[in-house]
Amino acid sequence: MILEIENLNKSYQNHIALSNINLSINKGGIFGLLGPNGAGKTSLIRILTHITEADSGTILFNGEKLNQNHIYQMGYLPEERGLYKKMTVKDQLLYFAELKGLNNKEAKIRLKYWVDKFEIKDWLGKKVEELSKGMQQKVQFIATVLHQPSLIILDEPFSGFDPINAQVLVNEILQLKANGATIIFSTHRMDSVELLCDQIALINKSEKILDGTLSQIQQQFKQNKFELHYQGEELLADNNFTIGKHHNNGDVRSCEIELKQAMKNNEILQLLLQKNISIVSFGEQVPSMEEIFIQAVNQKSNSHQYA
Repeated sequence: MILEIENLNKSYQNHIALSNINLSINKGGIFGLLGPNGAGKTSLIRILTHITEADSGTILFNGEKLNQNHIYQMGYLPEERGLYKKMTVKDQLLYFAELKGLNNKEAKIRLKYWVDKFEIKDWLGKKVEELSKGMQQKVQFIATVLHQPSLIILDEPFSGFDPINAQVLVNEILQLKANGATIIFSTHRMDSVELLCDQIALINKSEKILDGTLSQIQQQFKQNKFELHYQGEELLADNNFTIGKHHNNGDVRSCEIELKQAMKNNEILQLLLQKNISIVSFGEQVPSMEEIFIQAVNQKSNSHQYA
């Protein structure tokens, strides 16, 4: 584990930001930190990066109690721009690299790598305020990873990017993971979560309400729904399943079936073949992360309402 968080609590006056948060984050993976606005994600990130302190609880970084020295092993890309508008791109990136412990010579070597990678040589002499939002985000990303941190925290990293540049960033995040970095990825974009994350945690109203691998979470929320494409007479509901969304496409029919009780795939197929149909394709409908996000948040909100 690179991070072990136990019983973490944080309040601001009368507002509870984090309530008894427990998380374990594996090394070398991408951890999705999810939740609605105001859920507590940013409060947790600020504690991890020593911007603020927790009221109580324990955080271990590589087995050691989290301390100021660990900051040099972290890179943090905040949702809000953290760049100096009047500084040139080059001076800014070298300045941030030296703050993270690199000497000027090493910082310049690493900067050249990213300049070539992102093709930003023509930007180096420009002031940040002269750049577009997407260009600023690229500069901030470079500032985050230039010192080669072992833990990278990305808060809404795709903000301001068009689809092409967003894909460039996705590729770089995956390469950082392949190189051994651990990445905490905080976002509202559920499509990015499905694409990138190995583990996720969902925080809502200061509490952790979901935690696990992507496949574990999806299995937890599946609803015994399957999509069936077949040929033959129209399939009718029976004691084992209901039928929904029935369509015809030439001689192939399609429908959604929902089981009334859990069954193994082989058992379902045997049951369907008894219906005198020819199966063209059959697959389970796994809920998307967006569907899971909405359902989990609504369930938690309702439980608070009626508690």
